[in-house]
Amino acid sequence: MGKAIRTKKWSRRLKVLAAALLTVGCLQVPAYAAGNDGQTIRVAMFANLGSTYKSTTPLITLESTGQWSIQSESGANVNLPAGQVRFSADGFRVKVLETADFKAASAAAKLLQATADKPLLFTTSVNGNAIYQLYTGNYATEALAGQAVTRVQKVAAAQLAGQKPAVTGSKRLSAGTYGSIQEAEAAQANLLSTGVSSVYPVLQLSGGSQAYAVWVGEASTDAELTALKNSVEAKAPGISLSPVNNSAGLIIRQDAGLSTDALKTAPHYTIAGTESKALVQGNGNGIKVVERSQRTYRGDMEISIVSGDLALVNVVPLEQYLYSVVGAEVYSSWPAEALKVQAVAARSYALQQGERFKIANVVDTTLSQAYNGIGSENDKVTSAVDATAGEVVKSGGKIIEAVFSSNAGGQTAHPSEVWNGGAGVFTNVVSSGDTSAQAGLHTWYHVLLSSGVSGYIREDNIKELTTKTNAGLAKVTVTAQNTNVRAIPLIQSTVEPVAKMNPGNEAVVLAKVAQSNDYAWVRGPFTSAQLVKSLQGKTTASVPASISTLEVTKRGPSGRALEVTANGQAMTVKYADTYRSALGGLPSTLFDIAGTGSYTVLGADGKTASKTGSNGASVLSSSGAGTSSGNALVVMSGDGQARAVTQGQTFMFIGQGNGHGLGLSQWGAKGMADEGYDYQAILKHYYQNATIVKE
Repeated sequence: MGKAIRTKKWSRRLKVLAAALLTVGCLQVPAYAAGNDGQTIRVAMFANLGSTYKSTTPLITLESTGQWSIQSESGANVNLPAGQVRFSADGFRVKVLETADFKAASAAAKLLQATADKPLLFTTSVNGNAIYQLYTGNYATEALAGQAVTRVQKVAAAQLAGQKPAVTGSKRLSAGTYGSIQEAEAAQANLLSTGVSSVYPVLQLSGGSQAYAVWVGEASTDAELTALKNSVEAKAPGISLSPVNNSAGLIIRQDAGLSTDALKTAPHYTIAGTESKALVQGNGNGIKVVERSQRTYRGDMEISIVSGDLALVNVVPLEQYLYSVVGAEVYSSWPAEALKVQAVAARSYALQQGERFKIANVVDTTLSQAYNGIGSENDKVTSAVDATAGEVVKSGGKIIEAVFSSNAGGQTAHPSEVWNGGAGVFTNVVSSGDTSAQAGLHTWYHVLLSSGVSGYIREDNIKELTTKTNAGLAKVTVTAQNTNVRAIPLIQSTVEPVAKMNPGNEAVVLAKVAQSNDYAWVRGPFTSAQLVKSLQGKTTASVPASISTLEVTKRGPSGRALEVTANGQAMTVKYADTYRSALGGLPSTLFDIAGTGSYTVLGADGKTASKTGSNGASVLSSSGAGTSSGNALVVMSGDGQARAVTQGQTFMFIGQGNGHGLGLSQWGAKGMADEGYDYQAILKHYYQNATIVKE
């Protein structure tokens, strides 16, 4: 098979782990690893990688229903019982209070949870008595932590009981190393009994035969660390202390912040040291990541510190990663050949990425491929992945970056319409199967109300009338009270209807259209102000203060927009696909623009003229010439298409496709599979000059 996607350091570490299995009975081979061919992929979930990728969290909460463990680079191993375990990064915090009263600590934590200063609640035992320690943070600098002190003191004033919040840091002293957690905990208890505070056992993450240590303190400055050393030596004469000096370790604490309503505890590991890294080994039940929508994942979880923030990487067998990816990217009810297409494309894309994300090959969002863990898996999808195991798309002897999008709108994009590149493997091809996206969807009526408002009503709420307008346009009413008239032919729970109709109210039918879907869609209406705001920062041109006209002035080989002008000025962008976000979040760049407050007329001399507004237009009716008045004017094209012209100018976008349109169209593949094409034929249609190879 092909090369494993794994860093050299972890390859070495896993070899050490394999050797340890022969001598450490508590380590178990995860059940899911049976039959694995050795290929793994690294999927970043949380990481601060600057402009490449940024998704951060102050806490990572993992959960498993079976026995699992933490493996350090030093070879030390911590068995974890079923349940939750939490991780945080060492750094600047504010210690809010310390109390024996859980209710007081949890009340303060609940108040702080609603602020930007997120709480961390720990518990420890001193001489057999439970003590609760509340912190907020982390903060990037000591100064920022100092600013937080004032805020925290104000919010938690009622629970402080005379205590003053203070900045804490990561400067600590080592009070010795130990061969077992029991020895380290005994040393911790001895120090705490002398009155020394902030004493923690630590799992050392690198080097040395001693797996554990005991660290003291949480000073934020060197002066505080010196004062701490003097204080500890006075309370525990003869103790040997040395600076930790950014050593890599997991500070072992007990978390009491899982619930602010009742005491619920879990192991909590604070990762110290810039090079710290630990591997949480999973089991056949998977690992749940609470901060990732409580999804459960196969494989192991690597936790580290990157750019000062927590990083979480799922290290998982490639084929099992694909079980989830394919299940998230396409419907499991699709034909088996369409599922196989997605499996081969997703595998090719993943393998081609290399170490694009520094600590990982891919991320778990659509920036790479949608990856939602075990919850996206399905037996049909698993069968499709297994049936194509190891198969990839190659061109020129190399695995291609097999990009795909949901729907190409009838024709895939040319690279010049997406990222300014040339043709080759990717070029525009007909994608007739895309129409399968609208099969079985409702028809919607585009109607004009007597008030001058236009909108859309779904067919099952419509009753057609026998009467028509003088222009021959049909009339309708509705079948239920307070029927919603929508801005676009789609029910949007977060968007208010533009109007309501009752039985007996009449409306003029302007058109019948399919419900907005991945193949054909309508978006808008957008006001000038909305578009001006959306364009800001996304175009290299100066955005006008107000937009009266907006049109596509250049198109690429597939018809996608290459240039859009506002008031006659080109709104240039670095990449044409940027128009999707620049114009209010459109599904694709294969669109037309309709200004609702303007229209074009053809004069007797063959010349055209643009008109705006619905008042004052010359009209010719059965009663002779006249002038229009009112809220809306209906204009008809030479082929009988009707639309309403409103008083104010807004813009509607009528388009096709969903996504960048480059490479494989997922709906197009589904349509071709419906017609009987096999997965290899479909892949070769969308990826030109390519071959399907089993690695």
